Amino acid sequence: MALTGVLFTPLANAQAWPQKPIKFIVPFSAGGANDLMARAAAEGASKVLGQTIVVENKPGAGGTLGTVFVSKSAPDGYTFLISAAGVVSNNMIKKTTNYKDSDLVPVVMIGLAPSVIVVSSESSYKNLRNFVDSSKDGQGLHFATAGTGSTPHFVAELLNTKYGAKLIPVPYKSGSEGASAVMGGQVAGTSEASIVALPHIKPGGKFRPLATTWTKRISAYPELTTAVEQGFPDLQIAHWAGIHAPVGVSPEVMDKLAAAVDVAMKSPQVADRLKSQGIEPVGGTRASFNEFVDAERARLGGIVKAANMKDDQ
Repeated sequence: MALTGVLFTPLANAQAWPQKPIKFIVPFSAGGANDLMARAAAEGASKVLGQTIVVENKPGAGGTLGTVFVSKSAPDGYTFLISAAGVVSNNMIKKTTNYKDSDLVPVVMIGLAPSVIVVSSESSYKNLRNFVDSSKDGQGLHFATAGTGSTPHFVAELLNTKYGAKLIPVPYKSGSEGASAVMGGQVAGTSEASIVALPHIKPGGKFRPLATTWTKRISAYPELTTAVEQGFPDLQIAHWAGIHAPVGVSPEVMDKLAAAVDVAMKSPQVADRLKSQGIEPVGGTRASFNEFVDAERARLGGIVKAANMKDDQ
């Protein structure tokens, strides 16, 4: 009987989980797309689980500070990372990150904010094809990024390596600084998360949107065509948010959290609120998120290799 009790202890603990508040660590500042998705997931999942979920921001080092914190946390099911594309690409690009890919395990997708390629509203560029073709003339066009390995950087390098564009990435400290450079005419364009771009692309705004870079049009701005529709089938990049756990967390606990987040993302209250801000809720299962992460690693890895994207810091 003692042996049976030992064998079933992990499952019993998983069934009792959660017995205290859970932490979602966001490796970025408050107010961004990942932070907003984290808070929506925390609010919805806490109702399903009957336990408080606290969102804690740990920004720094391009998202690696918070990622390292979670990777070294106890695998007790009470500390999780709100992950983004960097959790897949950082170890491909950065010289050191202080964590290994194997230190973290995918749990569930939360949602995504499609990227929007934008230029100044006073620009002559009308669509993505026009922008890419124009870049091939002369010295090319400057394209603001939020640093090496950021989503805008991947957008620029994918257009360069796949479609022969001549976009010159210009790194800024943040996406907001890059956006200001577009508005001020210091660079020709950039890409921004839909939640950031939408307020500036309405009539009278300072951005002109050229395309959204996800597979579907943005629910809150359906008139904007996708890059795929404009003849760029490989340009599929979004600012996504998911949940990763430190390796060693019980599979039963991860399944339970994944199911709670899935319920939250499918609730009309949460889904409608996110969609109105330009965010597409996803949810799903552990298996579906693992498939997504594997596909992202292969796809982004191809861009890193083709463009020789390296950050020595």
